[in-house]
Amino acid sequence: MAVEVRRRVPAPHGAPRGRGTGEKGRVQAGDALPLPIRHTNLIFSALFAASLAYLMRRWREKIRTSTPLHVVGLTEIFAICGLVASLIYLLSFFGIAFVQSVVSNSDDEEEDFLIASGQAPPQKPKPAPQQCALLQSAGAAPEKMPEEDEEIVAGVVAGKIPSYVLETRLGDCRRAAGIRREALRRITGREIDGLPLDGFDYASILGQCCEMPVGYVQLPVGVAGPLVLDDRRLYVPMATTEGCLIASTNRGCKAIAESGGASSVVYRDGMTRAPVARFPSARRAAELKGFLEDPANYDTLSVVFNRSSRFARLQGVKCAMAGRNLYMRFTCSTGDAMGMNMVSKGVQNVLDYLQDDFPDMDVLSISGNFCSDKKSAAVNWIEGRGKSVVCEAVIREEVVQKVLKTNVQSLVELNVIKNLAGSAVAGALGGFNAHASNIVTAIFIATGQDPAQNVESSQCITMLEAVNDGRDLHISVTMPSIEVGTVGGGTQLASQSACLDLLGVKGANRESPGSNARLLATVVAGAVLAGELSLISAQAAGHLVQSHMKYNRSSRDMSKVA
Repeated sequence: MAVEVRRRVPAPHGAPRGRGTGEKGRVQAGDALPLPIRHTNLIFSALFAASLAYLMRRWREKIRTSTPLHVVGLTEIFAICGLVASLIYLLSFFGIAFVQSVVSNSDDEEEDFLIASGQAPPQKPKPAPQQCALLQSAGAAPEKMPEEDEEIVAGVVAGKIPSYVLETRLGDCRRAAGIRREALRRITGREIDGLPLDGFDYASILGQCCEMPVGYVQLPVGVAGPLVLDDRRLYVPMATTEGCLIASTNRGCKAIAESGGASSVVYRDGMTRAPVARFPSARRAAELKGFLEDPANYDTLSVVFNRSSRFARLQGVKCAMAGRNLYMRFTCSTGDAMGMNMVSKGVQNVLDYLQDDFPDMDVLSISGNFCSDKKSAAVNWIEGRGKSVVCEAVIREEVVQKVLKTNVQSLVELNVIKNLAGSAVAGALGGFNAHASNIVTAIFIATGQDPAQNVESSQCITMLEAVNDGRDLHISVTMPSIEVGTVGGGTQLASQSACLDLLGVKGANRESPGSNARLLATVVAGAVLAGELSLISAQAAGHLVQSHMKYNRSSRDMSKVA
C-alpha cells in the first residue's frame, strides 16, 4: 500500500460532489461520510477523550472502594464501546498514514492532504500532462482552484505549512512550485506573470541547485566564434543581457582566427580550502604550522586527506598566523569537479586526525577566508586557485588594421596607460584588464558554473607588446584562479549541460580525469583574450560609444510589444 497525495478533481457545474465525478475508479473515502472529514475527526476525538476520562475516574473509585473492576454498569459499557469505536477510527485514519510515511521515508508530521490509498489500479497510458490551474493565465484559469491545492496554499499563507516541505510532502516538484508561487502572490499582493514556471524540470534542481523555486529566469544565450584555440575550432556559449558583449568577443575571435589562432597553457591546477583553528598560545599554533609544512609529514597527511575521494589528491599545505589563530591553506587536485566540497571533506579528515596530537586545537571554521572563495584576495592572485592559465596570440598587422580598425602602437600604448597604470592608480587587485569579468561571467552562467566565483576567476592581467619589428601584436592574458568544473552543481542541468556539450567538455573524462575541466578553463581564458583584444581596439579607435549605441540600445517600442 503506497502513500499518495490526494487531488480532488473539481466536479462539473451542477454535478453532485463526490459522486461520479473526477477520475474514474478514484472514489475518496471521505466522500462516504455524512459530515466533512474534519468534523468527523473532531467528534471521534472528543468521544475518545470523554470515554477515557470517564472510565479512568470510575476505575479509580472502584480501586478506592475495593470494588471488582470487571463489575460494570450500563454507562460504563457505553463508555467502553465509545472508547473502542473511537480508537479504531482514529487508528485507521492517522495510524496507517503514519506507518506508511515512516516506510516511505517522508516526514513524521501529518497533514490532512495525505491519505492511504488502496491497491493501485492497473496502469493505463498516461495522458499528456495538463497545466497546473495555479499557473494558467487569468483568462484561461478555472473558476475555482482545486480544493486540495486551495487548502495547502491557505496553510502556507497562514504559516501552518512550511514552504520548504512542499516538494517532500507532495512528491511533485512542479506542483509544489506552483503552490508556493500562488502563496507568494497572495502574501505579497504582487503578480509575477512575467516569471515563467512551465517548461522547466524542477526535479532536476531538488537538493542540489535551488531551494523553494517559484519559477525560472529566461536568459538569452549567444555564441562567439569560431575561437581557434590550441588547434581546435570552438564556439563559445555566453549567457548575458549586455548588448555588444558577444558581438565584440566574436570580433576578437575573428581577429585571432585570421592570425592563425591562439595557444594556452594550464600551469597550475589545485582547489584550496583553509580552515582556521585557535590555540591556547601562539607557540602551540606555530608548532602545528611547523608540523603541517614539514615535508617529512606530507605522505602521512596525503594518505589521510586522499581518503575523502578517488579524485582528491593533496598537493600541499601553507599556513599563516594571526596571534594564536592558525590558518591552514590546503591545496588539492579535484578531477573534473570544481572541487569545493571534495577539498572540504579531505580537510575535515585531516583535522580529525590532528585532533589526537593537538587536543588543544579549537577548530573555529572549516573556512577561515584564507582560501579565498568568492572574494578578491592577493593570495589567489599570487598562489592561484582552481586553474591557472595563460593564453596568448600574435595578431598580424593587416588583421589589426582590417578587423580591429586600429594600429599596433595605439593598442600597446593604451594597454599600458589603461590596464596597467590606470588599474594601479585605482589600487586594483588582479584587475589589470579591460573587462575580463564580462566574458567569465557570461560563460559561467551558460555552462552551469558558480557565478559568484567570477570574483576571483576574473583576476587577469592583459599584456600587449609589439613584435616582429613592431609590425605585429603579441597579446596575452594571465588568469591565476579560474574555478570551473564539468561535473556537479549546475553543470547537470539540461541547458547548461548542452552548452558544455557544445564545447566538447560535458561530464567527466574517464580516460584522463580533470582534462575536461582544464579544457574549459582554457576556453574561458581564450574567450577573455578575444574580448580584451576587441574592447581595447574599440577604445583605441574611439568606436566604443558608437558600438554600444548600435548594439546595446533598443529602438523598439517595448510598450507596444508588451
